[in-house]
Order: sequence, then C-alpha cells, then structure tokens
Amino acid sequence: MKQFLAALLILLLTSQSIVAQHDHIHGKVVNDNDRLPLAGITVTLLPTNKTAITDENGNFIFNETLAQITAIKFSGFGYEYQIIKAADFSLGAVISLKPKAATTLNEVIVNSGASVKQQNQISKLDIKMRGITNSQEVLRIVPGLFIGQHQGGGKAEQIFIRGFDCDHGTDISLNVDGMPINMVSHAHGQGYADAHFIIPETIESVDFKKGTYNAEKGNFDTAGYVDFKTANAVDKNTIKLEGGMFNTMRVVGVLNLLNEKQKANQQSWYMATEYNYSDGYFDNPQHFNRFNFFSKYHGKVSKSSFLDISASTLQSKWNASGQIPDRAVAEGLIGFYGALDPTEGGVTSRSNLNAQLFTTFKNHDLVKNQIYYTNYNFDLHTNFTFYLEDPVNGDQIRQKEKRNLFGYNGSYSHIGYSGETKFTTDAGINIRYDKTNNSELSHTVDRYTVINPIKLGDVSELNAGVYLSETIKFNERWNINAGLRFDQFYNQYNNKLATDPTLNDIGLYKANANIVSPKLSVYYHANAKTQFYIASGRGFHSNDTRAVVVSNGKEILPPAYGVDLGTIYKPTSNLLLHLAAWYMGLKQEFVYSGDGGIVEITGATKRIGLDGSVRCQPLQSLYIDIDINYAHGRYTDEHKGQDYIPLAPIWSSTGGIMYKNKNGFNGGIRYRYLSDRPAIEDNSLTAKGYFVTDAVLNYTKPRYEIGLRINNIFNTRWKETQFATETRLQNETTPVTEICFTPGTKFMALLGVSYFFN
Repeated sequence: MKQFLAALLILLLTSQSIVAQHDHIHGKVVNDNDRLPLAGITVTLLPTNKTAITDENGNFIFNETLAQITAIKFSGFGYEYQIIKAADFSLGAVISLKPKAATTLNEVIVNSGASVKQQNQISKLDIKMRGITNSQEVLRIVPGLFIGQHQGGGKAEQIFIRGFDCDHGTDISLNVDGMPINMVSHAHGQGYADAHFIIPETIESVDFKKGTYNAEKGNFDTAGYVDFKTANAVDKNTIKLEGGMFNTMRVVGVLNLLNEKQKANQQSWYMATEYNYSDGYFDNPQHFNRFNFFSKYHGKVSKSSFLDISASTLQSKWNASGQIPDRAVAEGLIGFYGALDPTEGGVTSRSNLNAQLFTTFKNHDLVKNQIYYTNYNFDLHTNFTFYLEDPVNGDQIRQKEKRNLFGYNGSYSHIGYSGETKFTTDAGINIRYDKTNNSELSHTVDRYTVINPIKLGDVSELNAGVYLSETIKFNERWNINAGLRFDQFYNQYNNKLATDPTLNDIGLYKANANIVSPKLSVYYHANAKTQFYIASGRGFHSNDTRAVVVSNGKEILPPAYGVDLGTIYKPTSNLLLHLAAWYMGLKQEFVYSGDGGIVEITGATKRIGLDGSVRCQPLQSLYIDIDINYAHGRYTDEHKGQDYIPLAPIWSSTGGIMYKNKNGFNGGIRYRYLSDRPAIEDNSLTAKGYFVTDAVLNYTKPRYEIGLRINNIFNTRWKETQFATETRLQNETTPVTEICFTPGTKFMALLGVSYFFN
C-alpha cells in the first residue's frame, strides 16, 4: 500500500512538469440554451484532425497553438456542429452549441480520443430514439443485459449479463451520479441493487462497460459496470398521466424551479416526482405502491467551479405471488399466475443526499469531490420451499435491515504533453462505510409472527480504495490505458443471536482483506471508420461480512480476470457495428446465503463469449438496433457433465425498430430473447427460454403527447425467473426438486398523456 501511494505521488509530481503552456489552444463548450458546460463534446483541429474530449466542466486543451491550424470543429451528440476559423478563435473562448431537434446515428463518432466514451454515445442515441418509460427499461438500455423480476416490481431485479447470473447485483457495479446503488452485506443478497428510486424521465445518459477494465471502478465490477447520469437541467416542464390494465396507473411531474434570469447565470434547479400503482397480472393482487421524489441543483459557484446537489426518496410496498413449482400448476393446485403463499411481499425505502463539486484550475487540471449519504430500510417476506422444513407452519422467511451509508469520492485529472505524446493522468480515492442495525433473518408466519430467529446482528463494513489511471495517446491512431487499483476492506459483525448457525456465540467478530487490481487496454484507430481494441484487467466483488468473519477473511475477495478483443466499425454514416470476443475467469469464494443464513463455498468458473451490436438508421426517422450475445460458462474444478453453471445465460438477443417523427405519429416494436439454460450443475433441469415482444405508439406535438404502450403484444406465456429448488407442498410426504418460477407479464396495454410547458 505504501509503495503504491509513493508511486502515485511521484507520477503526479512528474506529470506537473509537462503542463501545457497558456498559449496552447484551450477553451470551454457550453449549451446555448442554459449556458451550462457540456461534457463529452469532440473538439477537432483542422486540418490535422487531432481530437480532444471536453471534461465535466466543458473544458478542452491541446498542445498545438493557433498558428499551427486553420480551424476548430466542435461536434457532440444531440448538438449542431460548429466550425470556427483559427483567426476568429480566442484562447480560453467559451463556445456555445445549439441542441438539435432530431438526433441521428451520423453524430456517433468512431474516434480514438473518445475510446472509453463510445458506449456513452450509443446509449444517448438509444435513449433518444427508444425512450425510457419505466424502471425496467432503465437497465435494459445496456446491450446484452437481461433482467428478471420475481416479486412483481417491488424487489430489485435479477440481472443476467455475459454468462453471469448476477443475482440482484453481485457481479455488476451499478451507480447513479457517482453514488453506488449496490448494497454490501444486504439482508437478501450481496450486491443487492434496487434502482427503482431513479425516475426514468430524469436520465440523460448511461455510461457502461462490460468487463474488469476501468481502474475507477472497484467492488462488483466483474461482469461490468453501469453508470446512470441524471440531467443537469431540463428544457421543459412535463406532466404525464398513464393508466391501463390490471388497475395500473402512473403519474409523473418534472418541473423547473428557476426563472430565465437565473438560468442565464448558469444555474439550474428542477424537481421530479413519480407515483406508481398496480394490482398486477397475478391472481393474488399486488396492491403495488411506489412513490419517488428527486430534485437536483447544478450551478456555477465560482469562476472555476460547478456544484451538483441532489436529493431523492423512494417509498414502496407490495404483495407478491412469489415463485411457484411446476407441479403445482400441472396438478391444478393453482393457475399459472397463482400463489401458494399469498402473504409474501415487502416494504422498502431509500433516501439519498448527493453533492459533487467540479473544479478546474488555471493549468486546466480537474478535481472532483463528492460526498453522499443514504438512509435505507428493507423488509421482505418470501417462501421458497413452502413446507420443506416446517410441515405445520410453512417455511416463510423475513429478511430485514436498516442501513446508513456514507461515502466520499475524490479524483484528480491532469493533461500534459511530452513532445506530441499526450498524457492523461487520472487518480482518485473512494471511501464507503455501511452500517446496518439489526440485520435479521427469521422464520415467520403471516409476515410478522416470528417462529424461529436465524440471524440477528449489526454489520459494519468500510471499503477504502485508491486508483491511478494513465492514458497515453501517441498519435491519432494509438492510445494505451494502464491502471492500478488497491482496495482495503474492514469487516465487523456484532452477533446478537446465541443460536446463530455459523458463529459460536454472541459478540463482535472482525476480519480484514485487501486486493490489488491492475488494468491494461490498447486502442488502435485504423481510420475514421474503424477502431480495434484489446482490454484486460483484474476485478473483484466483495462478500457478505457474515461470510467474511466466518472464513477469517480468506477467499472473500475473489479476483476476476477478464480479456476483451473487439472492434467498432462504421462503414457508412448510418450504420454502426460493434463486435467483441471475451474471456472471464472467477476464483473460488465463500458465499453467504441470505435466504438460509449459511456460508457456502462456490467453485471457480470460466466463461468465454461473443457480443455483437448493430445500430442502423436508413432514414432520419427510422432507427434499428440489434444486440446478440453468446456465453459459454463452466465450473473449472468439477467433472465434465457436472460442471454447468446454474442459470448462466447462453444465447440472448434484444432489438427493435423505431419510427421517430418530431410532430406526429411515432413508435416501434421491440423484442427480447433468452435461450434455454441449465438450472442445475448436471443440466438435468432446464430453465426455459422465451421470446417476448413489446410495442409503443405515440402521437407527439410540441405541447402534448398521447401514447399507447403494450407489453407482450402476442400474449406469450413465459417464465420470467426460474430456479431449481427443493420444495414440499402442504400434505406432501416427499420433497421434490424441480423448476420453480415467476410468470412473466401477460398482454398489458397502458395509455398515457403528457403535457409540456415552459
């Protein structure tokens, strides 16, 4: 650790010696509407075609002087491009770009300077063309990511990506505005990531990357990460009412809180609210309620600093039908949409405060400081095995926790030159502290009557990480990124239950662990249409504190090793292709089962696969997207035939055709396909795949929009989540291991009306 910090300090001091001089080309890009900075804008020097990307404060810098060029081009997704002659450009100038009424695939740039932001451009286009109309679509915007809901909307989704059944988030890092969504040592499961507190209409972009290749990302970044970015400002006020089948309704409001004079001074403040209610398509009505509130301020607080402050809260409660065994339906005990334990359900809440300060110094270095706080409550009631353990009362369990989460993220970014070689240095610190109170696992009946307490205690977990990332751009064809990350964990569990199945007695249990994660990626920009890359790295996910203290800190930060070999090819302005071959290896680990309160050992695994994406826009108003993914995964220490990874996805695909007309009819149709996959290690049980199709039709005018959304337009009967589970039904004498499932949505139509005003 000391050696790593020393190396970090030396590199930072060295980089200061190559700061660009003040006569070199530099400036700032802002939105012409609200004068707020624009990040991710491509700045190109002509005729050399050297590029740079604006940072969070909209700044850019080159090593060249104005005497070496003829003009500068500014282009960004969703904005009108602008070319300024060198003779008309002043050093440090503020350039305003006008938002475009319509966005096109032509704006997506295959550019070595934008290597790590390629997916960000694609996601912006997908959001603009496809839209995000519900909380499920928030995650589905990521190519190759599938979700499954088995509590009807109140519980975090099960996530599948790159051959991983990530459960509710164990192997994928989810964040919003730099704040983590994943919960460590959660009452239900490690990495539990409930993103339902995000209001879809506030999302501006989604940055994602599959694999273990980003030094900024630490815990849970194995299969990849997803970063949601909420809008700094909204250009219009919106009120939306939506309702339809199964007593479903949704109300959304997004309102600006500042006047035009305040906006002109580079200030923005808006609020958004959302209310959902649905009885759902199950025989047992859900009575699902969710309320969201979000507010964000973004503004200039000094000549060199911008401040983001946001606050949000979620309140949700629901009944659930849970997972049901195949035989219960086959024997006619219940229908396909029925329930065996109608008392399942839950209540949850989450409130967040988040503050970020972006400061640019005179030498153009950027420093980001962020503090965040989350207060979280969770109370879930489920019954997976019915009468297997308790033939009289049933096997219902209660998982409950109260949590306070505190965090700090700090980063420093410096751009320097040595000759024509550009060095971008990024260094940072991440600190996160989770403290739960009375994390509980109990055997219950009718939700709140406790028959047998299984686990009860307080979790304290501190994760401190530091990282260094160096991007070297040799020329417009080659750049390399090398990163190193160090994470330290301090785990503590205060056991309050003398009969705990994994610990000897009540009292305080402690264990510590750390891990070093190196990264290396190489990008080759063959020409204006083609980019190749190879990325490699080591990542990890932590394990539940209740497993860490049992194993004395051993095998609790299992490293994941990944390699990607890919290409991005844009043969024409309206066609974009992305293909990647990948490998991922994950070592053995001790895992805490939140449903059983026990610690298990899982074997080492390896996965290989292919990811393919196509984006095509044959007409400005017509957008086609297709994602196809393949993964082959196996346990490495098991005999052949006994080495299948349960529920690991094999083939999956999503896609759609969208017609977009600014003032008139627009809409489209989308599909998602998931193939059959093994449900158990010997592949004797199969989780059946599905093909589901959804559609949307809107009539849009400047002041209003009328929309019809239909889920499962062909009324396909499908199983959204499936598990191989040993169960015993009431009055049965012999337990059975078979598929238990939660049914997917029926045909469901929703009609919505939106009103827009200034």
